[in-house]
Amino acid sequence: MSQTWRNLPKEFLNRLESIIPSDKLHTILEAYTLSRPTTLRVNTLKTTVDQLTHLFDQQKILYEPSTISPISFIIKSDKRMLLDLDAYINGLFYIQSLSSMLPVLALEPQPNEKILDIAAAPGSKTTQIAALMNNTGKIIANDNSRIRGYKLQANLKTQGVTNTSVIISAGQTLWQQYPEYFDRTLVDAPCSMEGTFATSNPKTYEHWSVKAIKELVQRQKWLLRSAVSSTKPGGTIVYSTCTLEPEENEKIIEWILKKEQGKLEFVNQK
Repeated sequence: MSQTWRNLPKEFLNRLESIIPSDKLHTILEAYTLSRPTTLRVNTLKTTVDQLTHLFDQQKILYEPSTISPISFIIKSDKRMLLDLDAYINGLFYIQSLSSMLPVLALEPQPNEKILDIAAAPGSKTTQIAALMNNTGKIIANDNSRIRGYKLQANLKTQGVTNTSVIISAGQTLWQQYPEYFDRTLVDAPCSMEGTFATSNPKTYEHWSVKAIKELVQRQKWLLRSAVSSTKPGGTIVYSTCTLEPEENEKIIEWILKKEQGKLEFVNQK
């Protein structure tokens, strides 16, 4: 195994060792040194699996189906072959990691529902939700950054999404505008992004710090509590991050269950 994982922040490695079982630590560390496969989701608002795979066959793009969804694929060819396609420019597919697709699959959006994506930009999950709803119902896609909001709007347009309104707000007071309004809410929370670290790209971890984690935890709590107040009784809330820190994951869930005691039921997703 490459030893480049030693380039990761020392304090991060110490924390990782304290939370990951010893028999799994080697696998996690190795993953940080490996290149990640290109994966994508077929945009069913614009095409079908058969049509897109036929195009890939014509262009000699190698692919294999993933196991998490019938419309997701692992690309074996050079990613640049995808980026050169008109199909990419026109939004017939969305380049998205498989792990990024999982929260929306857990959310299980249904046609004609009202759904909130409270931290939406750049839009990978919002567009996935819209496709599963076949552009029916109503999605509110919120983000706290106007610049990221522009990127979100551009992605929605490219992907052919028509059932979504974009709001730029911090998110924690959104419930005042939409009290107990949504059938389902996705809180894909801003996080320390430890799942995206790559030793080949120091920029992926250069801003990591314990101080930053503590600041993120406060924002995660605000967003999740706003989500609870924005969602109908009997509705569904999915909380997700791309980090390993218990403070940003399990501890957040423990906190909200205690804070909203009696209002929430925890559903264990296997």
